[in-house]
Amino acid sequence: MSALLIGCCAVLGLVIGSFLNVVIWRVPRDESVIRPPSRCPGCGEPVAPRDNLPVLSWLLLRGRCRHCAMPISSRYPLVEIGTAMLFGLMAARFGFDPALPAFLYLSAVGLALAVIDLDHKRLPFALTIPSYPVALVLLTGAALAAGHPDRLIRMLAGMLSLFAFYFVLNLVNPRGMGFGDVMLSGILGVYLGFLGWGPLLVGAFLGFLFGALGGLLFIALGRGSRKSHIPFGPYMLTGTLVAILAGRALAGAYVHATLG
Repeated sequence: MSALLIGCCAVLGLVIGSFLNVVIWRVPRDESVIRPPSRCPGCGEPVAPRDNLPVLSWLLLRGRCRHCAMPISSRYPLVEIGTAMLFGLMAARFGFDPALPAFLYLSAVGLALAVIDLDHKRLPFALTIPSYPVALVLLTGAALAAGHPDRLIRMLAGMLSLFAFYFVLNLVNPRGMGFGDVMLSGILGVYLGFLGWGPLLVGAFLGFLFGALGGLLFIALGRGSRKSHIPFGPYMLTGTLVAILAGRALAGAYVHATLG
């Protein structure tokens, strides 16, 4: 049954990933994600339903528009495959736990935010602000359904603590830590707090660790300097992903290694 759930969630991820491509393109440009229907930016022809199948259409069209042969970026199928993989991972991690829908939502919005941050170096409030009520409602329902009302306190504590920490960093160095990162931190705090204090600390720490390693790699490859602005959202989200999948184990290993 778990294999079936993972497969169903992966297929759902492919479909959601197709929509995320629209979100990634339109939200930073303040365009509606509903209207007008998707069109080729080269010839303006609407994308037919048969050409809008996740991954498969891109392969059948050989990465080109059916009408004008304009190249279609490989990012489109990669986003769809990435969403499918994340949905499958969350299904494997949570199974039929009532928290699964909340973490599927985080996977989708997190992937969109990461790609937008890499492209535009900002995290749109149009995605972060609505994620607060969505996360709180879904995770509150999951906590109550599982008979763990104590998780509500950790959720709020995680949200407030991470938000406050990032807010202080933004006040001290606004060029190094944007307010979009601050808004994202509160959302991640809700999810990590839901999982426990260990995952909360692991996720927060790994975000900065991955950010530092990414910055060093960025400089080593000659892509910038210490003063260059590097999108931090993807590192925050990667740290959170690792904490979701293995936060308890990592926290336990650290405690065992330091305290015995």
